[in-house]
Amino acid sequence: MTLHAASREALAAAELRLLELADATTSTDELAKLGEELFAVLGLVIEQPSLRRALADASSEPAGREHLVRGLFEGKVSDATLQVLVAVVTARWSSPRELVDGIESLARTTLLVRAERDGQLDSVEDELFRLGRIVAGTHDLERLLGDPAGAVDGKVALVDTLIEGKVSPVTKTLVDQLVRHPRGLRVANGLGELADLAAKRRQRSVAHVRSAVALTAEQVDRLTATLTTIYSRPIALHVEVDASLAGGLQIKIGDEIIDGSIAGRLAALRRNLAS
Repeated sequence: MTLHAASREALAAAELRLLELADATTSTDELAKLGEELFAVLGLVIEQPSLRRALADASSEPAGREHLVRGLFEGKVSDATLQVLVAVVTARWSSPRELVDGIESLARTTLLVRAERDGQLDSVEDELFRLGRIVAGTHDLERLLGDPAGAVDGKVALVDTLIEGKVSPVTKTLVDQLVRHPRGLRVANGLGELADLAAKRRQRSVAHVRSAVALTAEQVDRLTATLTTIYSRPIALHVEVDASLAGGLQIKIGDEIIDGSIAGRLAALRRNLAS
C-alpha cells in the first residue's frame, strides 16, 4: 500500500484512535466485531463510488463528512466502529482510493491486534504464508480465485472448504475478505502481504527463504539466529522448498536478495562469461 503524505497522516491519526479503543477493551470478541464491521464498511465504499468520493472530499467541511457517516452508520455498528469511522472521514485523504486503502488497513490491524491478544499472531502469520504457497502452487485454484467473472460467494465458499477448522478465526476472516475484495491483487500475493503485516505487527522483518530441500527445525533456528545477528533485529523466516534451485538457499529480505543457490551461482557465472 502506497499512500501520499496527507493520507499517511490521516491513517496515522485513525490508527491512533483505533489503538486507543483497543487498549480500552479487555474483550477480544469486541475487537473481532470491530474488525468485521470495518470490513463491512469497506465493502460498502468499494461498491459505491459516490459514497467514497463524498467521504474523501477534501473540499467539504469535516463536520459535514462526520454528519454523513453518523447518518449512515449510527445504530448499525458499534460505538467503537463509529468512532474509528469518524476519525477516518474527518481527516484529509489524498484520494478516495487511499481512503479505501486506509479503511482496509484499519480492519486488518484490528484483527491482528485481536490475534496478538489471543497469543495467536505467530499462528496467523504462518497460516497466511502457508495458504499463500498452496494457492500459488495450485494453478487451477489460483485461476478460479482470480477469475473476474466468477461469483464472489462461490470463491469464498471454495476457500472455506480448504481452511474451515484448520486455521484461526482471524486468519479465516482475513482470507475471506481478501478473496471477496482482492482490489487488483492476485490472491496468492495478497496472502503474502497479509503474512508480512502479521510479522511487522511483531516488529520483525520477514525473510523469504527458498531452499532446494526441506530445512530441519535446527537449521531453521540457526538461520534465524544468523540473520537476526546480521540485521540487528528479529527476523521471521518463511521457508519454501523449490527443487529448481538444485542446491543451497535463496534469501530475500525487503529488496535485498542473498543468493547462495547452485542455480543462482550458475546464473551469475553465465552473466560473467557473457560480459
